[in-house]
Amino acid sequence: MTVIVLTNCPAGLRGYLTRWLLEISPGVFLGNPSARIREALWTEVRAYAHQGRALLAHQTDSEQGYTFATHDHAWHPTDHDGLTLIHRPAPSDGPASPSRPTAPPQTGWSKAAKRRKFGNR
Repeated sequence: MTVIVLTNCPAGLRGYLTRWLLEISPGVFLGNPSARIREALWTEVRAYAHQGRALLAHQTDSEQGYTFATHDHAWHPTDHDGLTLIHRPAPSDGPASPSRPTAPPQTGWSKAAKRRKFGNR
């Protein structure tokens, strides 16, 4: 079993992958090609992804039963005592993301709670 996930890649690359894999969701390809075909597909993905990101996961004879590779992705696979894990970089000090607010949340009653408790004043 092989899974390839593309993000922000050219439509031509998606069309190329549909020759051997089934696109089950936009940018998610699934199939069971041979190892030679899988490596050829991954070489093409890395060559033509341009600004996009790609992830390859496939079945292997290992402790985990699978392995994966990434292309232009912030998270990288790392080997930890024989297990392949994902290394997530620490958040940067750059602009705030939606998951990391810039200011701590305010404490106390919200305006809506005050209106419910004390009426519209």
